[in-house]
Amino acid sequence: MSYSQDIDGFVKRWELRSGNSHYPLQSAKSLPGTPHSLKHYPLELPPSMDGKIKEIAEELFCRSLVDSDMRSAPYEFPEESPIEQLEERRQRLERQISQDVKLEPEILLRAKQDFMKIDSEVDLELYREQNDVVVDFPKEREHLLEREYQRVTISGEEKCGVPFTDLLDAAKCIVKALFIRQKYMAYSMQNFFNTTSRFLSELGDKPWETQFYDVTPESPIAPDVPVHPPVMTEHPYETCDPNTMPPGTGFSCKMVDGVVHVYTKQEVMDKTTELDLHYPDLQEFIADMNVMMALIINGPVKSFCYRRLQYLSSKFQMHVLLNEMKELAAQKKVPHRDFYNIRKVDTHIHASSCMNQKHLLRFIKRAMKKYPGEIVHVENGKGQTLRDVFESMNVTAYELSVDTLDMHADRNTFHRFDKFNAKYNPIGESILREIFIKTDNYINGKYFAHIIKEVMADFEESKYQNAELRLSIYGRSRDEWDLLAKWAVDHKVHSNNVCWLVQMPRLFDVYRSKNQLSDFQEMLENIFMPLFEVTVNPRSHPELYLFLQHVIGFDSVDDESKPENHIFNLDSPLPENWKEDDNPPYAYYLYYIYANMTVLNHLRRKRGLSTFVLRPHCGEAGPIHHLVSGFMLSENISHGLLLRKAPVLQYLYYLAQIGIAMSPLSNNSLFLSYHRNPLPEYLSRGLMVSLSTDDPLQFHFTKEPLMEEYSIAAQVWKLSSCDMCELARNSVLMSGFSHKVKSHWLGPNYNKEGPEGNDIRRTNVPDIRVAYRHETLCEELTLITQAVQTEELETIEEEDSLSMSTVPGSR
Repeated sequence: MSYSQDIDGFVKRWELRSGNSHYPLQSAKSLPGTPHSLKHYPLELPPSMDGKIKEIAEELFCRSLVDSDMRSAPYEFPEESPIEQLEERRQRLERQISQDVKLEPEILLRAKQDFMKIDSEVDLELYREQNDVVVDFPKEREHLLEREYQRVTISGEEKCGVPFTDLLDAAKCIVKALFIRQKYMAYSMQNFFNTTSRFLSELGDKPWETQFYDVTPESPIAPDVPVHPPVMTEHPYETCDPNTMPPGTGFSCKMVDGVVHVYTKQEVMDKTTELDLHYPDLQEFIADMNVMMALIINGPVKSFCYRRLQYLSSKFQMHVLLNEMKELAAQKKVPHRDFYNIRKVDTHIHASSCMNQKHLLRFIKRAMKKYPGEIVHVENGKGQTLRDVFESMNVTAYELSVDTLDMHADRNTFHRFDKFNAKYNPIGESILREIFIKTDNYINGKYFAHIIKEVMADFEESKYQNAELRLSIYGRSRDEWDLLAKWAVDHKVHSNNVCWLVQMPRLFDVYRSKNQLSDFQEMLENIFMPLFEVTVNPRSHPELYLFLQHVIGFDSVDDESKPENHIFNLDSPLPENWKEDDNPPYAYYLYYIYANMTVLNHLRRKRGLSTFVLRPHCGEAGPIHHLVSGFMLSENISHGLLLRKAPVLQYLYYLAQIGIAMSPLSNNSLFLSYHRNPLPEYLSRGLMVSLSTDDPLQFHFTKEPLMEEYSIAAQVWKLSSCDMCELARNSVLMSGFSHKVKSHWLGPNYNKEGPEGNDIRRTNVPDIRVAYRHETLCEELTLITQAVQTEELETIEEEDSLSMSTVPGSR
């Protein structure tokens, strides 16, 4: 065929493309391709693939655009071939080609991409006729195609970039640290990441038995369960009848050296009647803590972990460069689902500040108009109505504004936690804080319950936003738990979109200075003894029994930047002897909370009740060793900012996939400017991070503070849709909602490893991203565990050779 004939053929095809012919495009089929297993694929390409013809086509196309610009208003394109239809067909072809990336040889793929840019469906039909090939792939094959992506691999020896001896030393330390965490998670019945656990099990010689009880199999969930969990027909607090609750066991409880011990008899409380409820004693914890502290300051280990973290960041950038468009295409293929209608959990939010300023202002004004004569406070034995309270402040409802409330953090709160706490007082008056945002007051927390229920209604209206609200137990008296539970049950403060954590402020020094507590053990007894009592005999605290069914764990809160005057070691005074006014150190608080929670979890498991997890504020400020305590004892943490300064701990948090609830807007007002926040760095490296609001009352302006947090993060750090959906999926995974609820939100297989556990129809996270995260984590764990195994094999071979050499001498 001559060159002029090529031109004539192309012009005819171009005329057909202009609208004189219609060839239906089969969108259900991809371009005819041949898989790698079929080796005899056609190499001949259409005549239009010639470079010169391509130049002519581009010139003709440019002329058509010039002509279109010169047309005046009365003239329009013929209806048969609007530009929109041509562009739509081109995009459909592009999508089809992207689906066949892994089935086509590279040369044919490049040819098709050029072919797509200049040719119409006429050439597509000609191509089909010439080759007469139609490959119809099964659905399983198509599903596998969606997970295929461009991978970055490193070959050669010493792939980690350090000598093998350094790798071996670092691997031993890291494996030791992971075993320590696994031990403490198993002690307390908290979750340890499945993939990491599987790799550690391959090393054998576990230090101890990690499973105390048979794991109760979760009820199977159908693969086609709806996205929304079934709604309860009856309110969980509707009936509070003690007779319907489990009977008591007759056990007795007593706190010994800061930890509650449980006995089978009430009369005799000694070793003969004590239940064997496992927990790590103080000596074991201090020894493991010392190992961890030595590990994080080890120079070679720090260098190794820093290199691995830098490698993870660079690898993710390469992944984004190579696969960003495929991830976006996978999201576009999912019907209905987008970032707005995937599940998101606010994993760190305090109930006392879960509303925004405007919401609280409107509520206060509404209360002043609706209940002006209601007695809300008692001063010097005399009752004060709401009207009296505001008149004493010389303020009217009309004069109130967001500015007069003055409850928003500003530049004056940066590194000033005292000023930040003062912002919780409306108009600077602590009495208003007591009336409106406390559960224990003269009106039994009536106003606070109303405003919490309004916030819950907002969550329910949004459908896809959920929260883990934190309520406070201070440890000043034994009846705090009963008062809190009575508040929740009496006012029916409950929502399917909300679950509770209980936070314990580290304020012993304040209470001790006011002679409200005699020693630290009294504080621990006030916090934990009611929980043991209701577990042993639910009928003794019926409201608390109901309330604890919706409590998922404990939090430890306060200003971490406060100096610690004491180092926690074996010489530290026991809780019953801690009578000084100084506050115990962070690790002291965390250990005794963890130890009592561990014993409580064992007891509740024996009783068939729900267990708790530890999720403290950790690493927002202060010394690095806070993060060591968090690594050993906590299932998840909040903040984790200081990990950016500790490469060993950051790498360990990555390998163990410990959840980190980060609040950049909160940190921006208190401890770290927004542009210096390490969240995007953590996300790129693969740490299990999520976005949370912390205190919407102080840091946010809109009705949807969680969406505000995502929006600002996306704008400042240029997060992609896939990044934001990954953060949302992480928030659900690390949340305390039940297995059944997560199965609806994420899919029934959500707890499986890798892309098998992802359902893009529910999460909108492409399988490509999940597969990348899983494979990268497995590579890191393989690097560590293989180094340890190699050293063990060499040791065995040396021992064998020594034994062989001694045989002749023995003869």
